[in-house]
Amino acid sequence: MASSQQLAHLDRLERQVTSLVAAYQQLREELADAQTTIQQLRADVRDRDRQVKDFQNQENIVKLVNTIAGDPAHATELKHRLNDYIREIDKCLAYLRE
Repeated sequence: MASSQQLAHLDRLERQVTSLVAAYQQLREELADAQTTIQQLRADVRDRDRQVKDFQNQENIVKLVNTIAGDPAHATELKHRLNDYIREIDKCLAYLRE
């Protein structure tokens, strides 16, 4: 009778261990998914930071142009030139990132 109780106890322990191993595996998968999500979100944040800096630079350039060129005709020409330079610099940066 003691051996049947021991077998029942071992059976119960085996089910518990199996259940724990399955839960552990699922948690590992969830952790891996969460880590992937974190990496993607960090990359998104870096991209957003870069975009914010780009917009701030553009805003500063517009302010500079408005300050330098009091005449609207000169301001437009200067804005076009600066925008061309900015596009060229952006192309160079994109090339360097590759």
